[in-house]
Amino acid sequence: MDINVKAAGPSPTPAPRCAGGSPLVGSSSTPGWESYRAGGRHTVHGSALANALHSSAREARRALDAVAAAVYLVDEERGELRLALADGSAPSFFTFPGRMAAGTPSATVRAWASGRVAALIDPDPPGPDQEHVLPYPYAALSAPVVAGGRRFGALTVLRVETGGPFRPPEERTLEGVGRRLAETLAGLEEKDITVAAGPMPTLVPAEKVVDTSVRTPGWGVQGVPGSPGTSMMFPLRRLAELLNRATTMDDVVAAAQYCLMSALRAEAMVLISERQGRLWVLGRSGDSANMARRLHGTGADSRTPAAAAFRGRPLYITREPASEHGKAADGERRSEAYLPLTGDGQFVDLPFADRSRVVAVCGLAFPGVRRFPPEERALLGMMAGLLGAAVDRVELSAEQREAARLLQRFLLPSRLPDLPRLTTAVRYRPADVASKVGGDWFDVFKATDDRAVLVIGDVEGHAMESAAVMGQVRTAMASYAIEGHTPATMIDRTGRVLAELGTALTVTCCVVALDTVDGLAQVALAGHPAPLVRRPDGTVEALDAPANVPLGVPRIHPYEGREHTLAPGSVLMMYTNGLVASGSASPEACARGMLDPGGDTAVSHLEDWADRIVAEVSTPQQRRDDAALLLARYEGAGGQEEPRAAGLHIQRRDLRGVKAARTFVHDQLGSWGLGDMVDLVELAASEIVTNALVHAGSDVDLRLRVFGDHLRLEVRDSDTNPPIPSSLSRDEEEPPEAEHGRGMLIVEALADEWASHPNGQGKTVSVDLVIPQD
Repeated sequence: MDINVKAAGPSPTPAPRCAGGSPLVGSSSTPGWESYRAGGRHTVHGSALANALHSSAREARRALDAVAAAVYLVDEERGELRLALADGSAPSFFTFPGRMAAGTPSATVRAWASGRVAALIDPDPPGPDQEHVLPYPYAALSAPVVAGGRRFGALTVLRVETGGPFRPPEERTLEGVGRRLAETLAGLEEKDITVAAGPMPTLVPAEKVVDTSVRTPGWGVQGVPGSPGTSMMFPLRRLAELLNRATTMDDVVAAAQYCLMSALRAEAMVLISERQGRLWVLGRSGDSANMARRLHGTGADSRTPAAAAFRGRPLYITREPASEHGKAADGERRSEAYLPLTGDGQFVDLPFADRSRVVAVCGLAFPGVRRFPPEERALLGMMAGLLGAAVDRVELSAEQREAARLLQRFLLPSRLPDLPRLTTAVRYRPADVASKVGGDWFDVFKATDDRAVLVIGDVEGHAMESAAVMGQVRTAMASYAIEGHTPATMIDRTGRVLAELGTALTVTCCVVALDTVDGLAQVALAGHPAPLVRRPDGTVEALDAPANVPLGVPRIHPYEGREHTLAPGSVLMMYTNGLVASGSASPEACARGMLDPGGDTAVSHLEDWADRIVAEVSTPQQRRDDAALLLARYEGAGGQEEPRAAGLHIQRRDLRGVKAARTFVHDQLGSWGLGDMVDLVELAASEIVTNALVHAGSDVDLRLRVFGDHLRLEVRDSDTNPPIPSSLSRDEEEPPEAEHGRGMLIVEALADEWASHPNGQGKTVSVDLVIPQD
């Protein structure tokens, strides 16, 4: 307890200290004060004030058979009441708010402001129809601490619900204790001692077991003073520590499972949010499948305990749920608790109507009939406050990450052009930095029927400015590529545009212009790693070119490029620095290792190859930077037959799109002499296009491509979530992403091989079908 004094005498005997260095108040062996000089004034750890506060709090607690008592002193500068000292048992005295504004509708503030005793039995009593709402854990009674017109604060006691309401004689008793305390504090002020609460309140455990009228089964050693209450504090403190480190909803669920579900011996737990008038399961643990299925997607106005808890009152169901709510799957009786999570752990002496919004609800299920003692409900209230703050923070962080992800997606190309002699695969992996937007990008342009321009680059930083500059550079590059400029000229002119924009950010990039007829590749760099090529014989080498300086750096010499020739079957790899280990002695050697698949089998599956390369980037250090990858396989022309490829674009929400896809497949395969495959491919295309139109809500691109021994069907949309085949059985639990129409299950049965790969702003679902041999 810290108090300020205007004048100080000789330094007295130091007061004993408890763990952590705070003075041990209430000791009869400390008649003086301990003073030290701090900031030019004397600060006193005084047993005179501490003993006065503790003596009154203890007297009030004993006289009113309370579990805790607290003294609040007014802070005139801030216009609030601050907790100076609390006496009693855990967890009750941990539920006192540390500070209360003058307008707070609480018993403590009302007593201080009115000068009369104020009681608060239940801040929000349940209605007659709320049969599952238990009484508030504590009844609160407050008396003013006033003497001679000087309002020092208020004295508040808490008593468990079984103690019943406070009677008039008890109110007079507390009023007398408060009046005597005020007279003592006035006497201290006459000695030039400023009476004020310290920066942190002093907590004094009860000198003996405090009778809470319940034994709180399962906590501590019964009969050992303080053991049950102190035992309750461990999971609470541990929960706070784990939630402070939580960055995802999985982290929050794991912390709640360990500190809340396990501590209270629950068998199931769900965290539920409310969005757009419906309840959604954020996470769950234990035997919670039935509970989650019963709640997920139900209306927020439904007659369920979970929906009712979103109105701000915790519900404790200690009997078998009514028939309209559904019985336990095993036919046994179960108890359930639904806790509103508001992010405000200070719930004692504060009305629910004035609390923060409910951000989520935590549902717990217990085997058999279970009671919820008052002290346990107090603990659950504090845990709910911690969980609410964590859920709110994690949800906000997730929204910021999603906004950044969407911005990044729409700055990248929505789809890559179809090039008859060039197969491409791209990947973008964002950095593991919350709410940050990277500046890495890729592009493929079809300058002419026989000329493709491939670009990859990196804008420094992970901020909105990086994304904005990336979008501007992409636009400039696209314009110069379509005009037919060489890679060196493209870089040079884009650098001039960047200089006119006045940004301080630098940009590195690599541009390759490939003639798909003769394999001539023109390469130009702007401070970027050179592209790598894997020759048909398996050798890997760099397509060297002058390094030049990054865009945004003043240059002395003009940008220069270099020409190379690619043989049919060559695989080109362009990448950004985030793809290679930052601690690697040779980033290029690291990239070379990624391009060598360790065999020829991976070469024929460019998408799988891209997945394998990105999967190798898994260390936390590597994930701190975003990364882009562009793979291109040059098929070549020569005397070979022209590759057979065709595509169809379907507008979003086009109800005729599925029929158009069937017609396109029928006509195209017929023209290629593959009429025997029409029915099979039509069915697969119909299911995938339907799925894309319904679930992605975007434009859809369908592409057919014939290789030597198989045909590939590709469907592209803007939804990054992969399709998941759903079980035909209604008894099995399904993930939310499962297709309700079972379409992907049909595709899985039809295809010789199928896969889903991220591509630009969305994904590509590809299906390989073997061409029948005559």
